[in-house]
Amino acid sequence: MTSVTLAPLTDAHRAALRAVTVAPGQVIFSGQPSEFVDLPEPLIDVHVILYGGTVAGMFRIDRGFYSHHRFADPDRPGLRTFLVDQAMQGRGIATDTAVQLKPYLRQHYPQARGIFLTVNLRNVGARDIYLRGGFNDTGEQYLEGGAGPQHILYMPLIT
Repeated sequence: MTSVTLAPLTDAHRAALRAVTVAPGQVIFSGQPSEFVDLPEPLIDVHVILYGGTVAGMFRIDRGFYSHHRFADPDRPGLRTFLVDQAMQGRGIATDTAVQLKPYLRQHYPQARGIFLTVNLRNVGARDIYLRGGFNDTGEQYLEGGAGPQHILYMPLIT
């Protein structure tokens, strides 16, 4: 296990998160962190991925996910924009983050019954990481993704 910790975004993390970049081939799936750090979205919470205390990536929890994904509901938010800095990839950070998501989300979103995410069919590596982290493939696809069809994955938070 690496020294990965997860935390809600604070002002102290903002500058470092703006400096995180995603490889050009991955931007289509996640965008760049700088697009989301200061975006005022009241139903979306930004969280940082820290590796040895350094900001290494981010993910967002969309509490309004159900309003634009008919398969979701208010008790099951969505995981969006999960990414790790291109210079820090290959160290197990994404996998360790995925494994830590369930207890982290239970702590920070105790009202959530589960969490959904969509992952592009072409993003096989990301799908594998999510499955290792405890997500299940629902067998359904979300066809309205900007980069093409996506797998719908789900992880229960209340057992």
